[in-house]
Amino acid sequence: MTLLKMQKREKKVLVTGADGFIGSHLCEMLVQQGYKIRALSYYNSFNHWGWLEDVNCKNEIEIISGDVRDPHFCKQITENVDLVFHLASLIAIPYSYIAPDSYIETNVKGTLNICQAALENNCKRVIHTSTSEVYGTAQYVPMDEKHTLQPQSPYSASKIGADAVAMSFYHAFNLPLTIARPFNTYGPRQSARAVIPAMITQITAGVKKIKLGDTTPVRDFSYVLDTCQGFIKLAECNKAIGEVVNIGSNTEISIAETFSIIRELMNSDVEFVKEKQRIRPAKSEVFRLKCDNSKISKLTGYKPEFSFKEGLKKTIEWFAQPNNLAKYKIHIYNV
Repeated sequence: MTLLKMQKREKKVLVTGADGFIGSHLCEMLVQQGYKIRALSYYNSFNHWGWLEDVNCKNEIEIISGDVRDPHFCKQITENVDLVFHLASLIAIPYSYIAPDSYIETNVKGTLNICQAALENNCKRVIHTSTSEVYGTAQYVPMDEKHTLQPQSPYSASKIGADAVAMSFYHAFNLPLTIARPFNTYGPRQSARAVIPAMITQITAGVKKIKLGDTTPVRDFSYVLDTCQGFIKLAECNKAIGEVVNIGSNTEISIAETFSIIRELMNSDVEFVKEKQRIRPAKSEVFRLKCDNSKISKLTGYKPEFSFKEGLKKTIEWFAQPNNLAKYKIHIYNV
């Protein structure tokens, strides 16, 4: 075992939102790199651990169930923890139009609870998860960390609030914190409410005309393992403390172009139809996102490993497996 791996094994890491799409992949990568993991899964009476049920390292991590909205619970789970990756969040934009209060409770108050707990328990590093949605529609591209923040949905507003709370703990209390701001992440295990899984699952299920929302918006997509690599590199970089740092590919592609590539990769002649309920309110739609990833590259040497097509192929392969596809309710729009 290398000295670096031994040092990592001595570090206790808490991942909140570990049962989610990105969180479950992050746990796997952390275990592979030698970290000792405590993984938080959102409490439910079924004792179901979300996507942690599917990870190949389930028996190598400490899985606990709970809720970041409870400050006392957050104090308990951060005890004897060196590093916190805070990913727990409500992230569905459409649902934020319906239930905005729950986004404030989970995203803003939950972040406050984790930061306060990390401070009181003397955690050595906190990586707080932001989102490119806080920028709103691009005013210039590529979008660096100085881009204006524009709350175009209750979800993005809650994340702007959460980011502000997190950074206040760095300035006011010297909590060693970094805000990681990933652009649009895709890959295996992603919710079908996201556009790439929405396309792939419907095509795989044999739908002839798939239902989508607006296909004109442009996005900067990153494969999930690249996003996780960015998180870990930031956690290992002391120069990133007190900084907001984008994680993205520095490329852009429209949803319509993405659909064409997926259709080609899946050898499909499927067409798409616009479904009204999938279209955001006019002023809420974010029409263009393109990441400037020069800051993370300069700080950590980060460089995405997967091209868009390579990542899509891996994603398609995963969804094509019947056991995986069966986990998705293809014919129900997942708000």
